[in-house]
Amino acid sequence: MTKDMMELMTGELFEDETALSLAELCRICRMPAERVIELIEEGVVEPIGREPASWQFRAVSVRRVRCAQRLEQDLGVNTAGAALALDLLDELRTLRARLRRFEG
Repeated sequence: MTKDMMELMTGELFEDETALSLAELCRICRMPAERVIELIEEGVVEPIGREPASWQFRAVSVRRVRCAQRLEQDLGVNTAGAALALDLLDELRTLRARLRRFEG
């Protein structure tokens, strides 16, 4: 494992350009591939590529998977509900950024 990957895993480095394999995403988020595939099926994260062996994930996938985990564990939200909540949070973040541009 590279130094950059270790930094990503410990939270010291988190660049949007970072591409993760399915195995790396599973390792970082501490969950089995089957669970990540369930999250993909519900739209929590979206892989780049056609086959699981070649899937790549953007760094934002780590944040989305971890947030989905917290929603499910802390609030009892199901996977579909977590996907919806994450989409709404992303939309809220986008709208707030637009508003800041207009106010500034």
